[in-house]
Amino acid sequence: MAVTSKKIPAPDRVKVKTALLSVSDKTGIVELARALSEKGIRLLSTGGTHMAIAAAGLAVTDVSQVTGFPEIMDGRVKTLHPKVHGGLLAIRDDSEHQEAMKMHGIDGIDLAVINLYPFEDVRAAGGDYPTTVENIDIGGPAMIRASAKNHAYVTVLTDPADYPELLEQLSSDAGQTTYAFRQRMAAKAYARTAAYDAMISNWFAEALLVDTPRHRVIGGVLKEEMRYGENPHQKAAFYITGDKRPGVSTATLLQGKQLSYNNINDTDAAYELVAEFLPEKAPACAIIKHANPCGVATGPSLVEAYRRALACDSVSAFGGIIALNSTLDAETAEEIIKLFTEVIIAPNVTEQAKAIVARKPNLRLLSVGGLPDPRAAGLTAKTVSGGLLVQSRDNGMIEDLELKVVTKRAPTAQELEDMKFAFKVGKHVKSNAVVYAKDGQTAGIGAGQMSRVDSARIAALKAEEAARALGLPTPMTRGSAVASEAFLPFADGLLSMIAAGATAVIQPGGSMRDQEVIDAANEHDVAMVFTGMRHFRH
Repeated sequence: MAVTSKKIPAPDRVKVKTALLSVSDKTGIVELARALSEKGIRLLSTGGTHMAIAAAGLAVTDVSQVTGFPEIMDGRVKTLHPKVHGGLLAIRDDSEHQEAMKMHGIDGIDLAVINLYPFEDVRAAGGDYPTTVENIDIGGPAMIRASAKNHAYVTVLTDPADYPELLEQLSSDAGQTTYAFRQRMAAKAYARTAAYDAMISNWFAEALLVDTPRHRVIGGVLKEEMRYGENPHQKAAFYITGDKRPGVSTATLLQGKQLSYNNINDTDAAYELVAEFLPEKAPACAIIKHANPCGVATGPSLVEAYRRALACDSVSAFGGIIALNSTLDAETAEEIIKLFTEVIIAPNVTEQAKAIVARKPNLRLLSVGGLPDPRAAGLTAKTVSGGLLVQSRDNGMIEDLELKVVTKRAPTAQELEDMKFAFKVGKHVKSNAVVYAKDGQTAGIGAGQMSRVDSARIAALKAEEAARALGLPTPMTRGSAVASEAFLPFADGLLSMIAAGATAVIQPGGSMRDQEVIDAANEHDVAMVFTGMRHFRH
Protein backbone atom coordinates (compact mmCIF):
# COMPACT_ATOMS: atom_id res chain seq x y z
CA MET A 1 0.00 0.00 0.00
CA ALA A 2 1.37 3.41 -0.96
CA VAL A 3 2.14 5.95 1.75
CA THR A 4 0.12 9.14 1.37
CA SER A 5 1.67 12.57 1.61
CA LYS A 6 0.64 15.18 4.15
CA LYS A 7 1.12 17.71 1.34
CA ILE A 8 3.15 20.16 3.38
CA PRO A 9 4.77 22.60 0.89
CA ALA A 10 8.56 22.58 0.85
CA PRO A 11 10.17 25.85 1.93
CA ASP A 12 12.17 27.59 -0.76
CA ARG A 13 15.10 28.27 1.55
CA VAL A 14 16.33 26.39 4.59
CA LYS A 15 18.85 27.62 7.15
CA VAL A 16 21.69 25.22 7.77
CA LYS A 17 22.35 25.01 11.52
CA THR A 18 23.74 21.48 11.91
CA ALA A 19 25.85 19.47 9.47
CA LEU A 20 26.75 15.80 9.56
CA LEU A 21 30.03 14.96 7.82
CA SER A 22 30.93 11.31 7.25
CA VAL A 23 33.13 10.57 4.26
CA SER A 24 35.45 7.89 2.96
CA ASP A 25 36.91 10.20 0.29
CA LYS A 26 38.25 13.04 2.42
CA THR A 27 39.11 15.30 -0.51
CA GLY A 28 38.39 18.87 0.64
CA ILE A 29 36.54 17.79 3.78
CA VAL A 30 38.69 19.73 6.25
CA GLU A 31 38.40 22.89 4.15
CA LEU A 32 34.64 22.41 3.93
CA ALA A 33 34.37 21.81 7.67
CA ARG A 34 36.35 24.97 8.38
CA ALA A 35 34.15 27.04 6.08
CA LEU A 36 30.98 25.65 7.70
CA SER A 37 32.34 26.25 11.18
CA GLU A 38 33.17 29.85 10.30
CA LYS A 39 29.50 30.30 9.40
CA GLY A 40 28.47 29.15 12.84
CA ILE A 41 27.23 25.74 11.71
CA ARG A 42 27.47 22.94 14.27
CA LEU A 43 29.53 19.99 13.05
CA LEU A 44 28.78 16.33 13.72
CA SER A 45 31.03 13.59 12.44
CA THR A 46 32.11 9.95 12.69
CA GLY A 47 35.26 7.83 12.79
CA GLY A 48 38.11 8.91 10.57
CA THR A 49 36.28 12.02 9.38
CA HIS A 50 35.88 13.18 12.99
CA MET A 51 39.58 12.60 13.61
CA ALA A 52 40.61 14.58 10.52
CA ILE A 53 38.38 17.54 11.40
CA ALA A 54 39.41 17.53 15.06
CA ALA A 55 43.09 17.32 14.09
CA ALA A 56 42.60 20.54 12.13
CA GLY A 57 41.64 22.25 15.40
CA LEU A 58 37.94 22.57 14.61
CA ALA A 59 35.10 22.01 17.06
CA VAL A 60 33.29 18.83 16.05
CA THR A 61 30.94 16.51 17.93
CA ASP A 62 31.24 12.76 17.55
CA VAL A 63 27.97 11.13 16.54
CA SER A 64 28.28 8.74 19.50
CA GLN A 65 27.83 11.74 21.82
CA VAL A 66 24.53 12.50 20.06
CA THR A 67 23.23 8.94 20.06
CA GLY A 68 24.53 8.09 23.52
CA PHE A 69 25.75 4.86 22.00
CA PRO A 70 29.36 4.04 21.03
CA GLU A 71 30.52 2.76 17.68
CA ILE A 72 30.50 -1.03 17.83
CA MET A 73 31.42 -4.02 15.69
CA ASP A 74 34.49 -2.40 14.13
CA GLY A 75 32.44 0.64 13.12
CA ARG A 76 29.74 -1.36 11.34
CA VAL A 77 27.18 0.20 13.66
CA LYS A 78 27.51 3.90 14.42
CA THR A 79 24.93 6.01 12.57
CA LEU A 80 22.06 3.49 12.40
CA HIS A 81 20.20 5.21 15.22
CA PRO A 82 16.89 7.15 15.59
CA LYS A 83 18.73 10.29 16.73
CA VAL A 84 20.57 10.35 13.42
CA HIS A 85 17.82 9.20 11.07
CA GLY A 86 15.15 11.11 12.98
CA GLY A 87 17.23 14.25 12.59
CA LEU A 88 17.49 13.62 8.85
CA LEU A 89 13.92 12.49 8.15
CA ALA A 90 11.82 14.77 10.35
CA ILE A 91 9.39 17.03 8.49
CA ARG A 92 10.15 20.34 10.13
CA ASP A 93 6.72 21.85 9.50
CA ASP A 94 4.79 18.86 10.81
CA SER A 95 3.59 19.28 14.39
CA GLU A 96 3.55 15.55 15.08
CA HIS A 97 7.13 15.20 13.87
CA GLN A 98 8.16 18.18 15.98
CA GLU A 99 6.53 16.66 19.03
CA ALA A 100 8.31 13.34 18.43
CA MET A 101 11.63 15.17 18.14
CA LYS A 102 11.07 16.91 21.48
CA MET A 103 9.89 13.73 23.20
CA HIS A 104 12.95 11.73 22.12
CA GLY A 105 15.56 14.48 22.23
CA ILE A 106 16.20 14.51 18.50
CA ASP A 107 17.86 17.54 16.93
CA GLY A 108 17.43 18.31 13.25
CA ILE A 109 20.31 17.75 10.83
CA ASP A 110 20.14 20.22 7.94
CA LEU A 111 23.17 19.20 5.89
CA ALA A 112 24.54 15.70 5.26
CA VAL A 113 27.91 15.41 3.53
CA ILE A 114 28.47 11.71 2.91
CA ASN A 115 30.35 9.50 0.52
CA LEU A 116 30.74 5.76 0.56
CA TYR A 117 33.25 3.05 1.34
CA PRO A 118 35.47 2.54 -1.73
CA PHE A 119 33.84 -0.70 -2.87
CA GLU A 120 34.57 0.03 -6.53
CA ASP A 121 38.28 0.60 -5.89
CA VAL A 122 38.61 -2.53 -3.75
CA ARG A 123 36.90 -4.63 -6.39
CA ALA A 124 38.99 -3.16 -9.20
CA ALA A 125 42.16 -3.84 -7.20
CA GLY A 126 41.20 -7.53 -6.98
CA GLY A 127 40.34 -7.60 -3.28
CA ASP A 128 39.49 -11.03 -1.88
CA TYR A 129 35.90 -11.93 -1.02
CA PRO A 130 35.94 -10.98 2.71
CA THR A 131 37.72 -7.67 2.03
CA THR A 132 35.30 -6.78 -0.74
CA VAL A 133 32.28 -7.59 1.43
CA GLU A 134 33.69 -5.48 4.28
CA ASN A 135 33.80 -2.52 1.91
CA ILE A 136 30.05 -2.63 1.26
CA ASP A 137 28.77 0.51 2.97
CA ILE A 138 25.53 0.27 4.94
CA GLY A 139 25.19 3.38 7.10
CA GLY A 140 26.31 5.72 4.33
CA PRO A 141 23.64 4.73 1.78
CA ALA A 142 21.00 4.74 4.53
CA MET A 143 21.84 8.31 5.53
CA ILE A 144 22.12 9.46 1.92
CA ARG A 145 18.72 8.03 1.05
CA ALA A 146 17.11 9.46 4.19
CA SER A 147 18.53 12.91 3.52
CA ALA A 148 17.59 12.81 -0.15
CA LYS A 149 14.03 11.76 0.63
CA ASN A 150 13.71 14.69 3.01
CA HIS A 151 15.31 17.17 0.58
CA ALA A 152 12.51 19.60 1.33
CA TYR A 153 14.49 20.38 4.48
CA VAL A 154 17.85 18.63 4.20
CA THR A 155 20.73 19.24 1.81
CA VAL A 156 22.70 16.12 0.93
CA LEU A 157 26.10 16.12 -0.81
CA THR A 158 27.81 12.97 -2.07
CA ASP A 159 30.48 14.48 -4.31
CA PRO A 160 33.36 16.80 -3.30
CA ALA A 161 32.86 18.58 -6.63
CA ASP A 162 29.66 20.09 -5.17
CA TYR A 163 31.31 21.64 -2.10
CA PRO A 164 32.04 24.99 -3.81
CA GLU A 165 28.43 25.46 -4.94
CA LEU A 166 27.19 24.67 -1.43
CA LEU A 167 29.48 27.27 0.11
CA GLU A 168 28.49 29.79 -2.54
CA GLN A 169 24.82 29.29 -1.64
CA LEU A 170 25.48 29.60 2.08
CA SER A 171 27.57 32.74 1.58
CA SER A 172 25.17 34.52 -0.75
CA ASP A 173 21.96 33.64 1.08
CA ALA A 174 22.63 34.09 4.80
CA GLY A 175 23.52 30.45 5.46
CA GLN A 176 20.56 29.02 3.53
CA THR A 177 20.19 26.60 0.62
CA THR A 178 17.56 26.81 -2.09
CA TYR A 179 14.98 24.14 -2.80
CA ALA A 180 16.20 23.83 -6.38
CA PHE A 181 19.72 23.07 -5.13
CA ARG A 182 18.45 20.54 -2.61
CA GLN A 183 16.41 18.82 -5.34
CA ARG A 184 19.41 18.54 -7.64
CA MET A 185 21.61 17.18 -4.88
CA ALA A 186 18.92 14.67 -3.89
CA ALA A 187 18.64 13.40 -7.45
CA LYS A 188 22.39 13.08 -7.64
CA ALA A 189 22.43 11.24 -4.30
CA TYR A 190 19.96 8.60 -5.43
CA ALA A 191 21.86 8.10 -8.66
CA ARG A 192 25.01 7.58 -6.60
CA THR A 193 23.52 4.92 -4.34
CA ALA A 194 21.90 3.23 -7.34
CA ALA A 195 25.23 2.97 -9.15
CA TYR A 196 26.88 1.75 -5.95
CA ASP A 197 24.29 -0.98 -5.45
CA ALA A 198 24.56 -1.93 -9.12
CA MET A 199 28.30 -2.46 -8.74
CA ILE A 200 27.74 -4.62 -5.66
CA SER A 201 25.01 -6.73 -7.24
CA ASN A 202 27.09 -7.33 -10.37
CA TRP A 203 30.08 -8.31 -8.25
CA PHE A 204 27.96 -10.84 -6.38
CA ALA A 205 26.72 -12.29 -9.68
CA GLU A 206 30.30 -12.58 -10.89
CA ALA A 207 31.58 -14.06 -7.62
CA LEU A 208 28.76 -16.60 -7.44
CA LEU A 209 28.97 -17.45 -11.18
CA VAL A 210 25.41 -16.31 -11.82
CA ASP A 211 25.26 -15.46 -15.50
CA THR A 212 21.63 -14.26 -15.55
CA PRO A 213 20.63 -12.68 -12.23
CA ARG A 214 16.94 -11.86 -11.76
CA HIS A 215 17.73 -8.13 -11.76
CA ARG A 216 20.60 -6.68 -13.76
CA VAL A 217 21.57 -3.06 -13.28
CA ILE A 218 24.45 -1.30 -14.99
CA GLY A 219 25.46 1.94 -13.31
CA GLY A 220 27.84 4.66 -14.35
CA VAL A 221 29.34 7.97 -13.29
CA LEU A 222 29.18 10.92 -15.65
CA LYS A 223 32.61 11.54 -17.11
CA GLU A 224 31.57 14.28 -19.50
CA GLU A 225 28.64 15.77 -21.32
CA MET A 226 29.02 15.69 -25.09
CA ARG A 227 28.11 18.30 -27.65
CA TYR A 228 25.85 15.74 -29.33
CA GLY A 229 25.49 12.01 -30.00
CA GLU A 230 25.88 10.08 -33.24
CA ASN A 231 24.13 12.98 -34.98
CA PRO A 232 23.86 16.68 -34.06
CA HIS A 233 20.17 16.41 -33.12
CA GLN A 234 20.90 13.73 -30.49
CA LYS A 235 21.95 14.50 -26.90
CA ALA A 236 24.70 12.38 -25.37
CA ALA A 237 27.00 11.90 -22.41
CA PHE A 238 29.86 9.56 -21.51
CA TYR A 239 29.50 7.49 -18.34
CA ILE A 240 32.17 5.26 -16.82
CA THR A 241 31.25 2.09 -14.96
CA GLY A 242 34.28 1.77 -12.71
CA ASP A 243 35.68 -1.13 -14.73
CA LYS A 244 39.44 -0.54 -14.88
CA ARG A 245 39.87 -2.27 -18.26
CA PRO A 246 42.50 -0.20 -20.13
CA GLY A 247 40.94 1.75 -22.94
CA VAL A 248 39.24 4.96 -23.89
CA SER A 249 37.48 5.30 -20.51
CA THR A 250 40.76 5.12 -18.57
CA ALA A 251 42.94 6.99 -21.07
CA THR A 252 44.58 10.37 -20.53
CA LEU A 253 43.87 12.96 -23.21
CA LEU A 254 47.31 14.45 -23.85
CA GLN A 255 46.13 16.95 -26.44
CA GLY A 256 43.25 17.83 -28.70
CA LYS A 257 39.64 18.79 -28.19
CA GLN A 258 37.00 16.73 -26.42
CA LEU A 259 36.28 13.36 -27.98
CA SER A 260 32.90 13.08 -29.65
CA TYR A 261 30.40 10.26 -29.18
CA ASN A 262 31.56 8.66 -32.43
CA ASN A 263 35.23 9.19 -31.53
CA ILE A 264 34.77 7.27 -28.29
CA ASN A 265 32.89 4.44 -29.96
CA ASP A 266 35.46 4.09 -32.74
CA THR A 267 38.47 4.50 -30.46
CA ASP A 268 37.19 1.73 -28.21
CA ALA A 269 36.78 -0.55 -31.23
CA ALA A 270 40.28 0.29 -32.46
CA TYR A 271 42.02 -0.32 -29.15
CA GLU A 272 40.21 -3.58 -28.48
CA LEU A 273 41.28 -4.80 -31.92
CA VAL A 274 44.95 -3.85 -31.68
CA ALA A 275 45.16 -5.48 -28.24
CA GLU A 276 44.67 -8.85 -29.98
CA PHE A 277 48.32 -8.54 -31.08
CA LEU A 278 50.83 -8.88 -28.26
CA PRO A 279 53.49 -6.13 -28.39
CA GLU A 280 56.22 -8.56 -27.30
CA LYS A 281 55.62 -10.50 -30.51
CA ALA A 282 55.46 -7.55 -32.90
CA PRO A 283 54.36 -3.92 -33.07
CA ALA A 284 50.84 -3.60 -34.48
CA CYS A 285 48.58 -0.88 -35.81
CA ALA A 286 44.83 -0.80 -36.47
CA ILE A 287 43.11 1.99 -38.39
CA ILE A 288 39.37 2.25 -37.76
CA LYS A 289 36.57 4.08 -39.53
CA HIS A 290 32.96 3.86 -38.34
CA ALA A 291 33.86 1.06 -35.89
CA ASN A 292 35.27 -1.12 -38.70
CA PRO A 293 38.95 -1.62 -39.50
CA CYS A 294 40.13 -0.34 -42.84
CA GLY A 295 43.66 -1.59 -42.25
CA VAL A 296 45.51 -3.71 -39.68
CA ALA A 297 49.11 -4.85 -39.73
CA THR A 298 52.10 -5.97 -37.72
CA GLY A 299 55.65 -5.05 -38.67
CA PRO A 300 59.29 -5.11 -37.64
CA SER A 301 58.82 -1.60 -36.25
CA LEU A 302 55.80 0.44 -35.23
CA VAL A 303 56.20 2.86 -38.11
CA GLU A 304 56.33 -0.05 -40.56
CA ALA A 305 53.20 -1.58 -38.97
CA TYR A 306 51.44 1.77 -39.50
CA ARG A 307 52.56 2.02 -43.13
CA ARG A 308 51.38 -1.53 -43.82
CA ALA A 309 48.01 -0.92 -42.17
CA LEU A 310 47.55 2.28 -44.15
CA ALA A 311 48.39 0.52 -47.42
CA CYS A 312 45.29 -1.66 -47.15
CA ASP A 313 42.90 1.27 -47.68
CA SER A 314 44.49 4.70 -47.50
CA VAL A 315 41.33 6.38 -48.81
CA SER A 316 39.08 5.13 -45.99
CA ALA A 317 41.80 5.85 -43.41
CA PHE A 318 41.33 9.60 -43.96
CA GLY A 319 39.76 11.01 -40.78
CA GLY A 320 40.07 7.66 -38.99
CA ILE A 321 41.22 6.40 -35.61
CA ILE A 322 44.71 4.95 -35.22
CA ALA A 323 45.38 2.44 -32.44
CA LEU A 324 48.84 1.14 -31.59
CA ASN A 325 49.89 -1.73 -29.36
CA SER A 326 53.26 -0.19 -28.51
CA THR A 327 54.65 3.15 -27.36
CA LEU A 328 54.15 5.89 -29.96
CA ASP A 329 57.62 7.02 -30.99
CA ALA A 330 58.84 10.03 -32.95
CA GLU A 331 59.27 8.23 -36.28
CA THR A 332 55.75 6.81 -36.20
CA ALA A 333 54.28 10.13 -35.10
CA GLU A 334 55.95 11.88 -38.06
CA GLU A 335 54.29 9.42 -40.45
CA ILE A 336 50.86 9.60 -38.84
CA ILE A 337 50.55 13.39 -38.92
CA LYS A 338 50.95 13.36 -42.70
CA LEU A 339 47.36 12.07 -42.87
CA PHE A 340 44.29 13.77 -41.43
CA THR A 341 43.48 11.66 -38.37
CA GLU A 342 40.89 12.17 -35.63
CA VAL A 343 42.46 10.18 -32.77
CA ILE A 344 45.66 8.33 -31.91
CA ILE A 345 45.53 5.92 -28.97
CA ALA A 346 48.55 4.05 -27.63
CA PRO A 347 49.73 2.46 -24.39
CA ASN A 348 52.34 5.20 -23.99
CA VAL A 349 53.78 8.17 -25.88
CA THR A 350 57.36 9.42 -25.89
CA GLU A 351 58.06 13.09 -25.21
CA GLN A 352 59.40 13.51 -28.75
CA ALA A 353 56.22 12.01 -30.19
CA LYS A 354 54.09 14.37 -28.08
CA ALA A 355 55.98 17.35 -29.49
CA ILE A 356 55.49 16.10 -33.05
CA VAL A 357 51.76 15.47 -32.66
CA ALA A 358 51.43 18.93 -31.07
CA ARG A 359 51.93 20.38 -34.56
CA LYS A 360 48.36 19.18 -35.20
CA PRO A 361 46.53 20.78 -32.25
CA ASN A 362 43.13 19.33 -33.17
CA LEU A 363 44.45 15.77 -33.30
CA ARG A 364 43.39 13.94 -30.14
CA LEU A 365 46.22 11.98 -28.55
CA LEU A 366 45.39 9.40 -25.88
CA SER A 367 47.78 7.53 -23.63
CA VAL A 368 46.36 4.53 -21.78
CA GLY A 369 49.25 3.05 -19.81
CA GLY A 370 48.47 -0.53 -20.87
CA LEU A 371 46.50 -2.79 -23.16
CA PRO A 372 43.22 -4.58 -22.41
CA ASP A 373 43.47 -8.34 -21.97
CA PRO A 374 41.58 -9.97 -24.88
CA ARG A 375 40.99 -13.07 -22.73
CA ALA A 376 39.55 -11.20 -19.74
CA ALA A 377 35.95 -11.85 -18.79
CA GLY A 378 33.45 -9.02 -18.69
CA LEU A 379 30.04 -7.87 -19.84
CA THR A 380 28.82 -5.91 -22.83
CA ALA A 381 25.37 -4.36 -23.10
CA LYS A 382 23.18 -2.61 -25.62
CA THR A 383 19.69 -1.23 -25.35
CA VAL A 384 16.65 -2.30 -27.32
CA SER A 385 13.15 -0.89 -27.00
CA GLY A 386 12.04 -1.65 -23.47
CA GLY A 387 15.03 -3.79 -22.66
CA LEU A 388 18.71 -4.37 -22.23
CA LEU A 389 20.73 -7.07 -24.01
CA VAL A 390 23.62 -8.20 -21.83
CA GLN A 391 26.23 -10.78 -22.76
CA SER A 392 29.72 -11.86 -21.77
CA ARG A 393 32.51 -10.19 -23.69
CA ASP A 394 33.72 -12.06 -26.80
CA ASN A 395 37.03 -13.15 -25.30
CA GLY A 396 37.57 -16.12 -27.60
CA MET A 397 41.16 -16.31 -28.85
CA ILE A 398 42.27 -18.33 -31.84
CA GLU A 399 45.39 -19.40 -29.94
CA ASP A 400 43.10 -21.29 -27.56
CA LEU A 401 41.19 -23.14 -30.29
CA GLU A 402 41.83 -26.56 -31.74
CA LEU A 403 42.05 -25.89 -35.46
CA LYS A 404 40.84 -28.60 -37.82
CA VAL A 405 42.19 -28.98 -41.34
CA VAL A 406 39.23 -30.18 -43.44
CA THR A 407 40.73 -30.18 -46.94
CA LYS A 408 43.14 -32.51 -48.70
CA ARG A 409 45.82 -29.85 -48.66
CA ALA A 410 46.96 -28.54 -45.31
CA PRO A 411 47.97 -24.87 -45.11
CA THR A 412 51.64 -23.97 -45.25
CA ALA A 413 53.20 -22.44 -42.16
CA GLN A 414 52.88 -18.95 -43.67
CA GLU A 415 49.28 -19.54 -44.74
CA LEU A 416 48.44 -20.68 -41.20
CA GLU A 417 49.95 -17.55 -39.69
CA ASP A 418 48.01 -15.37 -42.12
CA MET A 419 44.82 -17.33 -41.38
CA LYS A 420 45.19 -16.65 -37.67
CA PHE A 421 45.93 -12.99 -38.33
CA ALA A 422 42.87 -12.60 -40.56
CA PHE A 423 40.61 -14.40 -38.09
CA LYS A 424 41.75 -12.10 -35.24
CA VAL A 425 40.89 -9.07 -37.34
CA GLY A 426 37.59 -10.60 -38.49
CA LYS A 427 36.48 -10.88 -34.86
CA HIS A 428 36.37 -7.07 -34.80
CA VAL A 429 34.67 -6.49 -38.17
CA LYS A 430 30.91 -6.00 -38.39
CA SER A 431 29.10 -9.07 -39.74
CA ASN A 432 29.07 -10.27 -42.41
CA ALA A 433 32.85 -10.03 -42.37
CA VAL A 434 35.51 -11.21 -44.81
CA VAL A 435 39.18 -10.39 -44.23
CA TYR A 436 42.07 -11.17 -46.60
CA ALA A 437 45.57 -11.10 -45.08
CA LYS A 438 49.09 -11.70 -46.29
CA ASP A 439 52.39 -11.56 -44.39
CA GLY A 440 50.83 -10.05 -41.26
CA GLN A 441 48.93 -7.35 -43.11
CA THR A 442 45.30 -6.98 -44.15
CA ALA A 443 44.96 -7.10 -47.92
CA GLY A 444 41.24 -6.36 -48.10
CA ILE A 445 38.33 -6.07 -45.66
CA GLY A 446 34.64 -6.47 -46.41
CA ALA A 447 32.32 -5.45 -43.58
CA GLY A 448 28.68 -5.32 -42.63
CA GLN A 449 27.07 -6.69 -45.77
CA MET A 450 23.82 -8.62 -45.85
CA SER A 451 25.48 -11.19 -48.12
CA ARG A 452 28.85 -12.76 -47.32
CA VAL A 453 29.50 -12.98 -51.07
CA ASP A 454 29.22 -9.20 -51.26
CA SER A 455 31.66 -8.83 -48.34
CA ALA A 456 34.15 -11.03 -50.19
CA ARG A 457 33.75 -9.00 -53.38
CA ILE A 458 34.01 -5.63 -51.63
CA ALA A 459 37.19 -6.73 -49.87
CA ALA A 460 38.67 -7.82 -53.19
CA LEU A 461 37.63 -4.53 -54.82
CA LYS A 462 39.35 -2.61 -52.00
CA ALA A 463 42.50 -4.66 -52.61
CA GLU A 464 42.42 -3.80 -56.30
CA GLU A 465 42.06 -0.09 -55.51
CA ALA A 466 44.95 -0.30 -53.03
CA ALA A 467 47.14 -2.01 -55.64
CA ARG A 468 46.49 0.79 -58.13
CA ALA A 469 47.24 3.41 -55.49
CA LEU A 470 50.50 1.69 -54.52
CA GLY A 471 51.51 0.88 -58.10
CA LEU A 472 51.52 -2.87 -57.42
CA PRO A 473 51.26 -5.27 -60.38
CA THR A 474 48.65 -7.41 -58.63
CA PRO A 475 46.35 -6.97 -55.60
CA MET A 476 47.65 -8.20 -52.25
CA THR A 477 44.81 -10.72 -52.13
CA ARG A 478 46.79 -12.85 -54.60
CA GLY A 479 48.30 -15.63 -52.51
CA SER A 480 46.53 -14.44 -49.37
CA ALA A 481 44.67 -16.24 -46.59
CA VAL A 482 41.08 -15.22 -45.98
CA ALA A 483 38.90 -15.38 -42.88
CA SER A 484 35.14 -15.43 -42.49
CA GLU A 485 33.89 -14.69 -38.97
CA ALA A 486 30.95 -17.11 -39.45
CA PHE A 487 30.48 -20.24 -41.51
CA LEU A 488 30.22 -20.17 -45.29
CA PRO A 489 26.66 -21.36 -46.00
CA PHE A 490 27.32 -22.01 -49.68
CA ALA A 491 30.28 -22.48 -51.97
CA ASP A 492 29.61 -19.16 -53.75
CA GLY A 493 31.35 -17.13 -51.04
CA LEU A 494 34.39 -19.38 -51.21
CA LEU A 495 34.51 -19.13 -55.01
CA SER A 496 34.53 -15.32 -54.73
CA MET A 497 37.46 -15.56 -52.35
CA ILE A 498 39.32 -17.90 -54.67
CA ALA A 499 38.66 -15.54 -57.59
CA ALA A 500 40.31 -12.76 -55.56
CA GLY A 501 43.43 -14.93 -55.23
CA ALA A 502 43.06 -16.51 -51.78
CA THR A 503 44.86 -19.83 -51.36
CA ALA A 504 43.79 -20.62 -47.80
CA VAL A 505 40.54 -20.10 -45.91
CA ILE A 506 39.71 -20.10 -42.21
CA GLN A 507 36.12 -20.19 -40.98
CA PRO A 508 34.13 -21.58 -38.03
CA GLY A 509 32.42 -24.37 -39.98
CA GLY A 510 29.10 -25.83 -38.89
CA SER A 511 26.97 -25.27 -41.98
CA MET A 512 24.64 -27.96 -43.30
CA ARG A 513 26.56 -27.56 -46.57
CA ASP A 514 30.09 -27.75 -45.13
CA GLN A 515 30.93 -30.67 -47.40
CA GLU A 516 29.88 -28.71 -50.49
CA VAL A 517 32.24 -25.90 -49.46
CA ILE A 518 35.05 -28.36 -48.63
CA ASP A 519 34.64 -30.04 -52.02
CA ALA A 520 34.93 -26.69 -53.79
CA ALA A 521 38.11 -25.91 -51.84
CA ASN A 522 39.61 -29.28 -52.77
CA GLU A 523 38.71 -28.76 -56.40
CA HIS A 524 40.75 -25.54 -56.44
CA ASP A 525 43.60 -26.89 -54.25
CA VAL A 526 42.73 -24.41 -51.49
CA ALA A 527 43.54 -25.23 -47.86
CA MET A 528 40.70 -24.81 -45.41
CA VAL A 529 40.66 -24.79 -41.61
CA PHE A 530 37.67 -24.87 -39.26
CA THR A 531 37.88 -23.08 -35.89
CA GLY A 532 34.60 -24.18 -34.33
CA MET A 533 34.10 -20.65 -32.96
CA ARG A 534 31.96 -17.93 -34.52
CA HIS A 535 32.56 -14.19 -34.05
CA PHE A 536 29.32 -12.45 -35.06
CA ARG A 537 29.52 -8.71 -34.40
CA HIS A 538 26.41 -6.57 -34.84
